[in-house]
Amino acid sequence: MNRKVAVILSGCGVYDGAEIHESVITLLRLDQRGAHVQCFAPDMQQLHVVDHYSGDEMNETRNVLVESARIARGEIKDVKELHVDQFDALILPGGFGVAKNLSDFAIGGANCSVQTDVLSAIQAFAKAGKPVGMMCIAGALAAKIYGAGVACTIGNDHETATTLSQMGATHHECAVSDIVEDTPRKLVTTPAYMLAQSISEAASGINKLVDRVLELTHSA
Repeated sequence: MNRKVAVILSGCGVYDGAEIHESVITLLRLDQRGAHVQCFAPDMQQLHVVDHYSGDEMNETRNVLVESARIARGEIKDVKELHVDQFDALILPGGFGVAKNLSDFAIGGANCSVQTDVLSAIQAFAKAGKPVGMMCIAGALAAKIYGAGVACTIGNDHETATTLSQMGATHHECAVSDIVEDTPRKLVTTPAYMLAQSISEAASGINKLVDRVLELTHSA
């Protein structure tokens, strides 16, 4: 049976949205494995807009759902329409949009909150015992979803790892090509561009994450 996987995006572009390489690698691997994929994003304004050429903040506003549609080639839905009973698994690519749009981790750190609709969607998968994959900075949301003691990784960045520990997560250092699995919770994380120096390095861990998430759907 081909598995049905939801992917939540956070915009379009590493500095203010979803990391494009991580998102595309995820979608490619899912397709290669025969999964049916539906992308979702919250219908809300981005925290800010960053010029990805200069790195400067721009004086304009953009919508997270509209920007995410660029990556999904228009095939995307509001995250409010994400119903756990219609999917076997959920995956979140990284990018600063996770920390700026899907949550306020970039500002609030350990005291951050997750956007309401996104929180409800991910917690529904957690409560249903369905596998979830989080890559790059998305792992920072793990404790907010699963509670204290959840095992996850963002690689080996000491400052970020310390913040995750303050939030109640159990952080494990991890190579870019590997994954960390919280077996009881069916949560799989990988560092991706928290460590990757090239797109192929990012793909090495992301492909492993996608493969493991799909394997876990057979025991869901």
